[in-house]
Amino acid sequence: MPHFVEELQQEAGQAIDRMREAALAARHTHARAELMRHMLTTARKVKDRPKAEAVETVVREWMDAWNLGRADWPHIAREMDAFTEAFHDYANDASDDHDAVLRRSCEALDAVLAKEGTSISDQMAWRSQCAHGWWDLVKPVPADLPGRKERPSVPPVEAGKPFWEAGCAGFCR
Repeated sequence: MPHFVEELQQEAGQAIDRMREAALAARHTHARAELMRHMLTTARKVKDRPKAEAVETVVREWMDAWNLGRADWPHIAREMDAFTEAFHDYANDASDDHDAVLRRSCEALDAVLAKEGTSISDQMAWRSQCAHGWWDLVKPVPADLPGRKERPSVPPVEAGKPFWEAGCAGFCR
């Protein structure tokens, strides 16, 4: 049987492991949820435009927010367009059928990004101007991220506040 100090050290290590897993899961889910919220908000702004024009507008805005040109990722452009088309359709008719298409297009985009060693949540957290400051504390932006740019709009965690309260830039709300 371990002695008191050793036992506490083991318990602390296990608690830290659980905290790490929970923080990574929260960051993944929250970054995905924030992208979906942004996509729907943007799709609703252009829902009355012709579909092709609306999709191009949203894709351009999305890629600008991620500091990427459309030409930088031509191999996933088709999935990005399908993803955005699904949001356009859902913005015009929030039906179960459009929700199902939206879910499938999200899975397809994540599958394409996974082939690149990334995900929707990583792209949102590492590239978006609308990222929440706490995401970088949980999983820092890789120093060698292709096309990495500084994001002055990502607010830092304020002293005296828990990290999970660090929100996004004011213009994203």
